[in-house]
Amino acid sequence: MINNIEQNLPIIVLIGRANVGKSTLFNKLIEEKKAIVSNIAGTTRTNNEGDIIWRGKEIHIIDTGGIDNEENERFAAEIIEQSRKALECSNIIVMMTDAKIGILPQEKDLAKQLRNKYKNTKTIFLVANKVDNEKTEMNLGDKEWSSLQLGQPLPVSASSGRGVGDFLDILYKELNKHKKRPKKIKETKESIKVNLIGKPNVGKSSLFNKLIGQEKVIVSDIAHTTREPFDIKIIHKVGDKNHHITFVDTAGIRRKAKVSGILEREGIQKTIQTIEKSDIILLTIDGSEIMSSQDMQLGGLIERRSKSVIILINKWDLAKDTSDAYRNEVKKVVYAHFPHLDFAPILFVSGKTGYRTQQIFPLIIQIAEARKTEIPQAILDKFIEQVTKDHKPARGKGTRQPKILGFKQIHSDPPIFEMLIKYRTSIHRSYVNYIENRLREHFNFIGTPIVIKLTKIKK
Repeated sequence: MINNIEQNLPIIVLIGRANVGKSTLFNKLIEEKKAIVSNIAGTTRTNNEGDIIWRGKEIHIIDTGGIDNEENERFAAEIIEQSRKALECSNIIVMMTDAKIGILPQEKDLAKQLRNKYKNTKTIFLVANKVDNEKTEMNLGDKEWSSLQLGQPLPVSASSGRGVGDFLDILYKELNKHKKRPKKIKETKESIKVNLIGKPNVGKSSLFNKLIGQEKVIVSDIAHTTREPFDIKIIHKVGDKNHHITFVDTAGIRRKAKVSGILEREGIQKTIQTIEKSDIILLTIDGSEIMSSQDMQLGGLIERRSKSVIILINKWDLAKDTSDAYRNEVKKVVYAHFPHLDFAPILFVSGKTGYRTQQIFPLIIQIAEARKTEIPQAILDKFIEQVTKDHKPARGKGTRQPKILGFKQIHSDPPIFEMLIKYRTSIHRSYVNYIENRLREHFNFIGTPIVIKLTKIKK
């Protein structure tokens, strides 16, 4: 069973034409550079979502994409549909305009649509952005603003923060009249951060929508449709226990030589930043294509950061052979391409049909628990005594026989161990791998990298 955590908070929706500064205001309100901001019209495609905390109380906000530009013409229908869904679930609608440019014909049309459909059911605020001085603010008294029939525009400057505090005070005061009011910040339970990573067009967004049970992100055959990470918090209930999971859909990463434009570069950079903050990576591979060098580079990117991994072979509904024998062959090929991710379980799924996507949840929970495993020192002492008895330490560089003087766990989430070896001796890398494999056998570190640090000491 899946519940969306944000559904318990009142929802504010930012809507308006392209380049009025919706994403800049969104970032300012959530106090995080989450949405990509640029002067390029149509930067935002998929809605951005986040939480606002003001005077100790929390609300949810959705930033929608502008639909009046040629850049997003191919996605116009999807953006309109996303905006419609956001408006339907909103408690307050904030129509944003550009105070410096003034009111354009498409804004009069939008204001009319909002009045006709939502005037009697929802509160609508008119916000004039880019009000950086008193002279610009005085112009908001002109007739063109009153022609929108949405009340006196609230002046703000999203870039400098001018007027944002006053806007929030008005917003929260209005919400306190609603049934669903701002909620006091509660101590949030730790969430498992799960990122979907892959090259463009492997089907990450389809999988993301299936996992969260909602059509939250735009799905298209056009490469790099997803420009920026989109995250959502859910509660996955198993029996009487609630598991808090944050899923993140990310922009596809392709070779630097093929990256085009500032938006794609910034989107990829944000993807890499989300990898740093994640616990578990869902490395998504297109099962209908041959493994590429870019897939392998992504595997290396993940391996260097000591992240837990589940490898998803997506689009399995398109495979000509779905027999167990063929699956095993595919697994061998995948592990051959990702030798450093041989600890990662492999699932064959389809984001389009939902085939076996629910099998991902038990693995996520199992891996999250494995990451936090802490082994008592007494048990580790017995473990290292037994494994060295079964197989003596192999010699590395030099001629002296190595001797392990101690073995201890120094960190969990991810698990990191320290092996103390005799000064002026070295241990072969294959023996360290042997210890790692035995740790997995004994303590079930499923889907989780194990780091073993070597320290030479005198005794």
